[in-house]
Formats: sequence, structure tokens, C-alpha cells
Amino acid sequence: MKYLMLAAVALVLSGCASVNTGWDYDPAANFSQYKTYAWVDDKVSAEEYQQDGLLAQRVHNAVDKELAAKGFVKVAPEEAQLLVNYLTKISKQATVDTFNAGAGYGPYWYRGWWGASNSYSQVREYEVGSLVLDLVDAKTSQLVWRGTAKNIVREYKTPEQRINKVNQAAQAILENFPPKAQ
Repeated sequence: MKYLMLAAVALVLSGCASVNTGWDYDPAANFSQYKTYAWVDDKVSAEEYQQDGLLAQRVHNAVDKELAAKGFVKVAPEEAQLLVNYLTKISKQATVDTFNAGAGYGPYWYRGWWGASNSYSQVREYEVGSLVLDLVDAKTSQLVWRGTAKNIVREYKTPEQRINKVNQAAQAILENFPPKAQ
């Protein structure tokens, strides 16, 4: 089940034309003090080994690229000021569209409605994938920043297209990191 969810999230990141993003942060955190980061070490069991390997590689590479562009340096976990982690999830959503057909107003000389009024409803269920990126202060172990990307799960055919979409999602998530002083 977990494998299917991670595969679906990989598809959401690979299929998003535009990503719905959001972010939040601890206003008490001094973001100017952070210069280095490291990824949280994943401890996986034998059953989970490499189930999300390609997605993990793509997320790590994309986030590393974005943080480097912002002047952050990747170091060993014991030397890092920030620890980076991500998680994925899938949720189901639905939309209901209702259409009215077969009714109309008569000519100007005819007072009243003609025809039968019929309503048709269509329910569409779809999956929304989410990528959540957390940045934690390494000294205090407190979450200082969280960014999210969400979109409808779609599929692209090639790894290059998937990598491109993961890169776009990481760029969109980290667009507002570090937060600007207000």
C-alpha cells in the first residue's frame, strides 16, 4: 500500500503543470543564522528498502539544487544548522458538476416555459498528491519552516519529464525560503 502511495506521489510531481504551493514558518526563528544543511538520515526496514528510491533521489537532487542557489551548503548531519526532511501523501477528492438541459423560455408572444427540465450530475473523483518539505533547527530540533506542493495525480511517460516536474515543484516550494523580514 505504501509503495502504491509513493508511486502515485511520484506521478503527481511528474504530472503537474502548475503546482499549488504553500508555506509557513516560525516567526521567532532567525533565518539569517542558517548557512548549512543536511538531510535527515532515513532509517528504513528491509520491507521498505528502495520503495521510493527514484522519488527520494529526485526530491533530494531538486532541493539540493534550490538550496545551493540560495547560498546554503550541504554538510554532514552533525555539522548542519538545518535538517531537511520530506514526506508524501495522497488524498482523494471529488467534484460534482450539475448540468440543466431541455428547458427554455418561449417566444415573446408565448408566456411561460416550454420543454422539460432535466438536471444531470456528474461526480468526478481524483487523487491529489502532496509533497511536504520540513526544515528543522539542528540545535533545538524545532521545526522552523514547512513548504508544501499539491496537485492532481497525472502521469508522464519519461523519467526526464518526471525529473523536470520534481524540479519545478521544489523550486515552487522553496520560492519563499528563507522568509523575507517583514
